[in-house]
Amino acid sequence: MPTFTPPIRDMQFVIEEIGALDAIAALPGYEEATRDLVGAVLEEAGKFGAGALAPLNPVGDREGCQLDGGKVRLPTGFADAYATFVESGWNAVAFDPEFGGQGLPWLVATAVQEVWHAANMAFGLIPMLTQGAVELLSLHGSPDQKALLLPKLVSGEWTGTMNLTEPGAGSDLGALRTKAVRDGDQYRITGQKIFITAGEHDAAGNIVHLVLARLPDAPPGAKGISLFVVPKFLVNADGSLGRRNDVTCIKLEHKLGIHGSPTCVMAFGEDEGAIGTLVGRENQGLPLMFTMMNNARLSVGLQGVAIAERATQKATAFARERVQGAAPGRSAPGPILHHPDVRRMLMTQRALTEASRALAYFTAAQIDVAHRAPDKADRATAHALVDLLIPVVKGWATAN
Repeated sequence: MPTFTPPIRDMQFVIEEIGALDAIAALPGYEEATRDLVGAVLEEAGKFGAGALAPLNPVGDREGCQLDGGKVRLPTGFADAYATFVESGWNAVAFDPEFGGQGLPWLVATAVQEVWHAANMAFGLIPMLTQGAVELLSLHGSPDQKALLLPKLVSGEWTGTMNLTEPGAGSDLGALRTKAVRDGDQYRITGQKIFITAGEHDAAGNIVHLVLARLPDAPPGAKGISLFVVPKFLVNADGSLGRRNDVTCIKLEHKLGIHGSPTCVMAFGEDEGAIGTLVGRENQGLPLMFTMMNNARLSVGLQGVAIAERATQKATAFARERVQGAAPGRSAPGPILHHPDVRRMLMTQRALTEASRALAYFTAAQIDVAHRAPDKADRATAHALVDLLIPVVKGWATAN
C-alpha cells in the first residue's frame, strides 16, 4: 500500500482557481509568484515530503520523543530531516526578504505546509509555531527583537513556541498565574505552562518562547496579561548565543498519533527566574498573542485537510486491494472498490477533503490580499473575511 503521494495536481488547481493565483501575483511584492514557479515549488515540496518526511512517520510513532535531564531527543532521523528542511529554505517561504525570507504568498506557503502535515504531522508541528512567532514579532516586536530574533526564526535555525495554557487555567487565560517581575529593562518570569508544542528538542540551536505572564501590579483577568520573549538561550547583542536561560522541560505529554512531536510541560524560573523581554506594552499581551493564535488556528485547520488527504489515499488504496464479495453486476469476488456503498464513502471522503482544502487555501489568499492590496478598502474587506473564516477552517476542516 503506498505511503503518501502528494496531491500536487489537486493543490495546484485550488491555488490557481480558488485562491486566484494570478490575482495574488498581481499584488505588490508577489510578482514572482507565477504559475510555473509555484508549480515547481509544489513539486519540490512533494518530493521532500514523500521522500524524507513520510518514511519517518512510523519511526516517530514507534520511538516517540525521549526526555533526559530536561533535554528532549527527537526520534531517529527527525533532527537530520529538520536540518535539510532549513538548508532547503522551506521555513522561509512566506516571510519578509528583509529577514531572509523568500517573500512568496501565504497561499503558496499554506499549500507547502499541507505537504509537511500530510507526510508527517509530528514533524510538521516543529516549524508550525515558528511561523506564528515570526508573524507576531514582525507585527509587534521592537526593532531590537526583530533584528536579534527574526533572521534565525525565518531561516528555521531557531524555532518558536506559544506558551498559553497552564495547569488549572486551561483555556481561561484570564486565570493564568505565571508571574513576571521587572528587573531593569528585562523581566524575570516564573511559572509553568502545559501542552507546549516543540517546547524542547534537539533540532534547533535555540528555541524562542512567546510567553503570557502577569505583572505584580497588573489588573485582574485578561486585561492584566503581558507578553514576553523568553529564549532557551539568551541572545547577545551581536546575535550570538549566551548562557542557558532558566527554562526547562519537566515532562512530555503523550498525544495519540503524534508521538514524534515533543509536546512539553515547561517550567520557567525554577532557579533565579527566566529572563524575558516585553513585547509591546505591559498588560496588552493577549491582543498581541492573538496574532500567533490565529496563525495557529489556520494551521490546525490545515492539519485537518492534510490528515483527511492522507486518510483518503489510504482508504482508496485499501479498497483497491481488499477482496471481498461480488459487486453488483459481477460474478466473482473482487476488490471492495467495486461495491457502490464503498464508492459512495470514498467519494464523500474525497469531496470533504477537497472542499476543506479549497476553504483553507481561499482563506490564505485573503491573508495575502489583506497584507498587500493597494486599496485600503480591499485590505479591510479581506481582513474581515479572514477573521470570519479562520475559525470556520479550524472547526470544519478538523471535524470532517
